[in-house]
Amino acid sequence: MALYSEKVMDHFRNPRNVGALADPDGVGEVGNAKCGDIMKIYLKVEGDVIADVSFETFGCGSAIAASSMATELIKGKPIADALTLTNKAVVEALDGLPGHKIHCSVLAEEAIKKALQDYFERNGIEYDRSLFPDCENCDHCSHH
Repeated sequence: MALYSEKVMDHFRNPRNVGALADPDGVGEVGNAKCGDIMKIYLKVEGDVIADVSFETFGCGSAIAASSMATELIKGKPIADALTLTNKAVVEALDGLPGHKIHCSVLAEEAIKKALQDYFERNGIEYDRSLFPDCENCDHCSHH
């Protein structure tokens, strides 16, 4: 059996939504020092909908595929849906990832949440902090 699903290979070879967005409404960057993956998500928000989303990822094929799939899962969706996107949903949408690559989907979830948090803070929008990773105390972000 192949290590990677066809969907993972497709999103790795033909990633969707690549590159920085001009004048984004929110940006989230996370990194994993152990594996060297760095993921940056850009959001454009109109009303309460994610009108556009893109990513820049420096990392392995699984990180690129997870970024690509995660952006596809939230594009055109309400912010509320993006807030509930889990790394498990990203993995399922990719038809699975090898166990040692699951952290790539976690980075995608956290980058999206950081971008949403950035959007809320830039716009003075109240939000539930418990929905977001605690980056002051996490063990894998490169933020500290």
